[in-house]
Amino acid sequence: MSHLIYSDTFCRLGEGALWHPERGTLFWFDILDGKLFEHDGSSQRNWKFDRMVSAAGWIDETRLLIASERDLFIFDLETGSEESLVGLEAEREEMRSNDGRADPWGGFWIGTMAKDQSGNKGSGQGAIYRYYQGELRMIYDALTIPNAICFSPGGAYAYFTDTPTRIIRRVTLDAEGWPSDSPEDWLDLRSEKLNPDGAVVDSQGNLWNAQWGAGRVACYNPEGRFLTAIGLAAGQISCPVFGGPHLSTMFATSAYEDAPADDRLAGMTFSVPTGFKGQREHRVLL
Repeated sequence: MSHLIYSDTFCRLGEGALWHPERGTLFWFDILDGKLFEHDGSSQRNWKFDRMVSAAGWIDETRLLIASERDLFIFDLETGSEESLVGLEAEREEMRSNDGRADPWGGFWIGTMAKDQSGNKGSGQGAIYRYYQGELRMIYDALTIPNAICFSPGGAYAYFTDTPTRIIRRVTLDAEGWPSDSPEDWLDLRSEKLNPDGAVVDSQGNLWNAQWGAGRVACYNPEGRFLTAIGLAAGQISCPVFGGPHLSTMFATSAYEDAPADDRLAGMTFSVPTGFKGQREHRVLL
């Protein structure tokens, strides 16, 4: 087991890991506490919001596009100012944003889900949207916990999952980054009882998937064959990203909410050097 602790801040629900290529820093969120963190390898700072925040894309060196429980907004890291871009299920107080990532065209994909997942309350209430050229459009609905949004090098495919189904799906994208076909079942994890959470694709097209409850980030080649896994010292690993000067370090967030009492590092953020190289995170174009 490797547990190189990058940040010992305990997050109730760490998510949305983003390596900013111009700042050379790692961003991530604690969704349930409404916090954004930035760490440069030696020091850390954070911002507190009045609502849940879950995922981001970088616009330029000082601005992020952030997904919250009710909108997509521009956040200025220097001034702390917010500019709301578009509502995101703003009229549905029972919903929040979840996993999201910028695509190779400068768009931003974001999933929504019910805040309350007890019983069957949240079942099928979520969706995945794409924000592109000033417009927010729903791509998929009837999802419960949308996750694993990521893109192959060159943008031929997008991947996503509805975590409770335990199936990661792949869809072909057209010349503007919109789905051009029906999604196909790409990786079926039901027999292993693995719960696919956040994911990222490296520069060779391998998909790295955080597997909630399994304490690992697992790597699959473009055909969906298992290659390797990075074990981490917290069970509820939620979102991986490649970063560092050569994009060869794997960072991963985790969560302490509902973690077993003996999971003492649950909620921390980890970093592990790898022999793989990630893709440079795509810029959001407004």
